[in-house]
Amino acid sequence: MTAQRPLIVSSAPAGLAGRVRVPGDKSISHRALMFAALAEGRTHITGLLEGEDVLRTAEAMRALGAKVTRKDTQWVVEGCGVAGLKEPADVLDMGNSGTAARLLSGVLATHPFMSIMTGDASLRSRPMGRVSVPLAETGARFVTRAGQKLPMAVEGTGKGKPLHYRLPVASAQVKSAILLAGLNCEGETVVEEPAPTRDHTENMLRHFGTEVKVEELPEAGRRITLKGPARLVAQDVLVPGDPSSAAFPVVAALLVPGSSIVIEAVGQNPLRTGLFKTLKEMGASLEIRDERIEGGEVIGDLHVRAGRLKGVDVPAIRVPSMIDEYPILAVACAFAEGTSRLRGLAELRVKESDRLASTVALLEANGAKVQVEGDDVIIEGQARLPGGGHVQTHMDHRLAMSATVLGLAAEKPVHIDDTAFIETSFPGFVALMNHLGAGLTA
Repeated sequence: MTAQRPLIVSSAPAGLAGRVRVPGDKSISHRALMFAALAEGRTHITGLLEGEDVLRTAEAMRALGAKVTRKDTQWVVEGCGVAGLKEPADVLDMGNSGTAARLLSGVLATHPFMSIMTGDASLRSRPMGRVSVPLAETGARFVTRAGQKLPMAVEGTGKGKPLHYRLPVASAQVKSAILLAGLNCEGETVVEEPAPTRDHTENMLRHFGTEVKVEELPEAGRRITLKGPARLVAQDVLVPGDPSSAAFPVVAALLVPGSSIVIEAVGQNPLRTGLFKTLKEMGASLEIRDERIEGGEVIGDLHVRAGRLKGVDVPAIRVPSMIDEYPILAVACAFAEGTSRLRGLAELRVKESDRLASTVALLEANGAKVQVEGDDVIIEGQARLPGGGHVQTHMDHRLAMSATVLGLAAEKPVHIDDTAFIETSFPGFVALMNHLGAGLTA
């Protein structure tokens, strides 16, 4: 078990400044390892996020028969082919990663062997039914703890039934799990989503040589069709900087007076950049320069300068494009001029913690004016936030980083109970922020 790392964050002594590069995109890193393991041949991955979550995925793919090694700055994966994974000799421990557990469920569902997945205390408290229930229709059998929670045993099928499934709630994880299961099924797998979600799985399927059909639906959603069984062929992957990680130094630079920073090579997939769009609506000085395409994904350099923000009304339809960024957006809104309303945040209740309740508690503990109406959060912005609160992170890395940013801009120091889990998604976070001038001490 990782030891706790409390942190006391005081206002930044001066404006943040400098050029940095955030770790590789976590969503793409998980997928790169899984797709490389399912491909025929050798894949080289550059820029892989080397946080604990992704390292758990690497270890799981090794346990399933792929050869995964790190050589200098690259990761090399010798794939087994779509139907070639082997039964693991031990339990697959996915640590803190819901993405890894849910996507891997799709892979395991259509391989003819038994496997068991578990995770840390946080992951074991999160529901798996949203993937296990539809995936059971392939012919796989899932056995979970009460409440459809990990540990979970998966008895996979070698002749899976292709699914035609409409997501009740937009979720890239559930969509991806079903598509991954469909790789090893005979016939068309179809997923309909009520609103567009991040499409890294579709992009990577194409990158590895598999045809995926995407259709826009009249009611604003999408239909994704994959014909199986599919064949994946090894392709090198360059992982862009994670926009969800870039969110924290971006908001810090916007809130700390006198700041001016550049974050290089950040992913600009339009289904991942809802936060940047929202911050611009709030009046943020945020420019994206030198856009280019690497490995099928758009990247660009973010130029950020401090300035006054104004309140914003964020529609629920934007949730899928910024699901992980609401805690840090809430911090930005707490310092903005006027009222902000963040709509339709039910999905935050089933993240690493009840992220909606935890975000509200973070703000209230530091003097922000916030209330919840149904699944909406309403924040009355203040030019100066008192701070001085004690924040419980509930093993949630994004909450810990959001509390850190709040502390840099608040009047009094903010006490954070644990920052150890930051390493799961953003290794080197404290060092990067200090390079910009934050002055954090873990």
